[in-house]
Amino acid sequence: MLKALKDVGYETPSAIQAATIPSLLSGRDVLGVAQTGTGKTAAFALPILSNLDVSQKTPQALVLAPTRELALQVCEAFERYASGMRGVHVLPVYGGQGYGVQLSALRRGVHVVVGTPGRIMDHLDKGTLDLSQLKFLVLDEADEMLKMGFAEDVETILADTPKSKQIALFSATMPAQIRRISGKYLQDPEEITVKNKTTTSANTTQRYLMVSYPHKVDALTRILETENFEGMIVFVRTKNETETLAEKLRARGYAAAAISGDVAQAQRERTVEQLKNGKLDILVATDVAAAGSTSTGSATSSTTTSPSTPSRTSTASAARAAPDAAVRRSASSRRASAASSPPSRRPRASRSPRCACRAPRT
Repeated sequence: MLKALKDVGYETPSAIQAATIPSLLSGRDVLGVAQTGTGKTAAFALPILSNLDVSQKTPQALVLAPTRELALQVCEAFERYASGMRGVHVLPVYGGQGYGVQLSALRRGVHVVVGTPGRIMDHLDKGTLDLSQLKFLVLDEADEMLKMGFAEDVETILADTPKSKQIALFSATMPAQIRRISGKYLQDPEEITVKNKTTTSANTTQRYLMVSYPHKVDALTRILETENFEGMIVFVRTKNETETLAEKLRARGYAAAAISGDVAQAQRERTVEQLKNGKLDILVATDVAAAGSTSTGSATSSTTTSPSTPSRTSTASAARAAPDAAVRRSASSRRASAASSPPSRRPRASRSPRCACRAPRT
C-alpha cells in the first residue's frame, strides 16, 4: 500500500487524514466535518484496506455516497490505494447500471462495496447483498444524502447491519438531523473538524440569474459573450448534461470539453491541464468530477442547474473583480476566432483556470 500511495503522489497526510486515520485504525467511530477536496476519501479508505481479510469473500466494508459519480470516484480511489494488494475486490453499486454486472461480482466475492443508498436498499430487499459480516460502514457526504431524500434508506442500512461495525460519518455541514443520526448509531465517536481553506475570496464577485429552463443555454451564451475570461468551468448536475452542454458550446464556436465521475481520474487531470494551458476555453463538469481534479488559481465559473427548482434554472457566475495583468481576449472575440480558424488551437502561456464551486452538492 505504501508503494501505491507513493505512486499517486502522497507524501504527507492532509489535515483530515492526520486526524482521522489514527482514530479509525484504533477502532473508534469518527464524526468528521470536512469539505470535498480535503482528502477524506483516503482518510477512511486506507484504514479499511489495512484491516481487510482478503480470504473472506462477503463484503467487509460499505461506503454510502449520494450520487453515482461520487460512488465511482471513491471506488476508483480504493482501487488505486489497493493496487499493490493482491486479491482485493471493490464493487461500485448504483442505479442506472444493470443488475447483472453487480450480481456477478457479488457472487464472485467482493471486499468493499461503494454504492448509493437506493441501489443498496434494492439489493438488500432482493437478498442479493449480504452485509452480515460487515466491519466498516462509511457515510460520505452524509448531509447531501439527507438533502436528496435518502434519510430513511440510510437509517435502515445503519440499523440492519451488525451493531459491532465501525462507523465513519463525513459531512460538509452538521445539521440537527446529522447530529441525531450520529447520536443514535455512532458509539462515542471522535469528532474531527477541518476548516475549509477554500472559502470565497474577497475579490470574487458572485451573481445569479433566474431564467426559464428552455433558455438556459442562451443565457449562458450571453454571459460568455459579455464576460472577459481566460478559462471557465461550467458546473452541471449529471454526466449527460456535461456532454450535451459541451456539444452545444462547441457548436457556438467555443473550445469546450466535458468531464464527469465516469471519466478516469488521469483523463480528468489531462482535460483540466488543457484548460490551464489555454487549449480549452470552457470545461463542463459535474461537481464531483471537478472536486476530484486539481485546479488552482483564479477562475470564472458558472452553474447551470438549480437543485431545488428543476423547472427553473439558476445560472450563476463568479469572476475576479481585479483583472489579471495578462492580456485577455473577450468571449465574443473567442467565438469569432474559433469560427474562422481550424479546430486545433494554439496553446497560450500556461496559467491556472479560475475555479469557484457552487454551493454544495457535496
